[in-house]
Amino acid sequence: MGSSYEQSETTCRDVGLIYIFKYILEILDSKAGKGLVYMKKEYVFGLLAFFFMSLSTVAITYAVELETVKEKVIHEYNMDVTGDKKNDHIALKGIQIDPSSAYMKKIWAEITTSANTKYRIDYAPGYEPKIEFADLNHDGVVDLFQSSATGGSGGLNNYHLSTLKDGTASILPLPHSLNIQGHFENNFKASIQIPETQFTKTVDLSNRKKDYIRLGLYQKNGELNEPTELMIDPVAMYKIIKLNGTKEVGLKAYRQISGAYHADVLGTVTSIWNFENGTWKLKSAKWKQQ
Repeated sequence: MGSSYEQSETTCRDVGLIYIFKYILEILDSKAGKGLVYMKKEYVFGLLAFFFMSLSTVAITYAVELETVKEKVIHEYNMDVTGDKKNDHIALKGIQIDPSSAYMKKIWAEITTSANTKYRIDYAPGYEPKIEFADLNHDGVVDLFQSSATGGSGGLNNYHLSTLKDGTASILPLPHSLNIQGHFENNFKASIQIPETQFTKTVDLSNRKKDYIRLGLYQKNGELNEPTELMIDPVAMYKIIKLNGTKEVGLKAYRQISGAYHADVLGTVTSIWNFENGTWKLKSAKWKQQ
């Protein structure tokens, strides 16, 4: 069923076409219209052609609008997400921003449990949405870990974590943002610190000095022109992983660090997280140079 906006827009077009048709009839009924037989036939045919072309345009436009708002099933899953040992049905659905685009302006999950109870969970818009199932909060029931790509240059993704244990829907938090600090130093170097783990790393940037001098970041003698921080992205991606020495699963986060511009990638900080006592605990953090 179309929205009230679509219906009102179509009605306005219909009224416009009615006025066009009435205008043609008024010409035919007017005094000037009595001499219409003496007018060029091309003029009359032109008016009629315009009317029917306008009618066709409305029909095509309205059909495209209906196609645009049509929802689609992206993925379907059968998984016990309530903990009753019976499979529930999860349908991941979306609405494209445009029929030719893979971007979903609306994404949601419709869950029908084995007891026929229905739930809906709304997600952020994005590309290639999916749901992974894992017991991330360690309560004996798998959680719903949804993701979709933002489509930005940094390869960022949207994430949403929720649980339906015992038929109660609730949102679970994601790991807090790890405090990462970084700045350029003299002599074509950069310093990276992770205070939470007392990690410090000095990165040699001498292989990039020509570019940095050209950009005005450094002088030729290696002196920094002004204090400049590194570009530290938010979490671009999470991966569900098995935690070492346990049967439990956790999350591995990836964050990119860049230099003078975003494509000037210096490396990546990865961090391992485990859900303990209702909150995420950092297990380790590592730096990998590009």
